[in-house]
Amino acid sequence: MTGTDPAERAGRSVLVSGNWKMNENHFEGLRLVQELAAMLRVTGIPEGREVSIHPPFTSLRTVQTAVETDRVPVALGAQTCHHEQRGAFTGEVSAEMLAKLNVAYVLAGHSERRTFCGETDAVVRAKVDAILSQGMRPIVCVGETLDQRRGGEAEERVRRQVVDALSGRSSETIGGLVVAYEPIWAIGTGETASVDDAQQMCAVIRDEIAKLAGPGAAAAVRIQYGGSVTPESAGPLLAADDVDGLLVGGASLDAERFVAIVRAPA
Repeated sequence: MTGTDPAERAGRSVLVSGNWKMNENHFEGLRLVQELAAMLRVTGIPEGREVSIHPPFTSLRTVQTAVETDRVPVALGAQTCHHEQRGAFTGEVSAEMLAKLNVAYVLAGHSERRTFCGETDAVVRAKVDAILSQGMRPIVCVGETLDQRRGGEAEERVRRQVVDALSGRSSETIGGLVVAYEPIWAIGTGETASVDDAQQMCAVIRDEIAKLAGPGAAAAVRIQYGGSVTPESAGPLLAADDVDGLLVGGASLDAERFVAIVRAPA
C-alpha cells in the first residue's frame, strides 16, 4: 500500500533530524556543533539531503550562533513548543520565541511528550497550528504502542493521529510538512522494528495523507522513520520506497555516528 507512485517522488529531498532530547548543556552543544561542522566540511552532505538538529531550549541560542557564524549546513530545530503564543504558562516556550531564533523545524507530538507529558492529539494539532503560524515547519510524530500493535490497532491508531493533526489543511500546507513514524513498541521494549515494518507504516501514513489532501500532497510530504536509528540501519531504511528521512535520537549525540547516518547510501 502506498499513497503515490514512488516515481512521482523521485525528486524529493531527504530530511535527517537529530533529536538531542534532554542532553548537552550549551557548552557541550557548542562542542558537538563544532565537531559536526569540521566533519561536514570534509565529507559534505549528499545532494538532495537536508539535516536538522534539535537541541534543548537552553542550548538553542548558542547552537544558533555557532551554526550561523560557522555556516554549518544544518537547519536549527526545536523539540517542542507551547500551543499558545503568550500567557501565564510557566516553564513553556512559544513558537514565536523559537521563530525569533531562526528555528526552522519543530517536533510536535513526539512519543515521549505524548507518554510523559500527557499530550493529546488535540494538543498536538494546536501545536502544529502554532508552528505553522510562525512560518516554521512541524515534524508531526505519530506511532503506536506495543499493546496497540499486539491488539491489531496499530494502523488505525496511526491513521487517527494523522487525521487529527492534519485534517482540514490545504494540500499545499500538508505537502510542505514532515511526518515522523515512531514505532513506540520497538523503543526500549526488546522488540525490533524491521525495514519492512517501517516501510509498511510509512506507506499507511502516505495513503492516509492521499485521502486527506490528494496525491500531490502525499507525494510532496516527507515521512521520516524514527526508532533507534544507527549508521548500520540508516541506508536500508532510506532505501525503502516511503521513507523520506530519519529522526535520530542517541546516535545524533555522536558527531561521527550522526554524519555516517547523514551520508548513508540509500
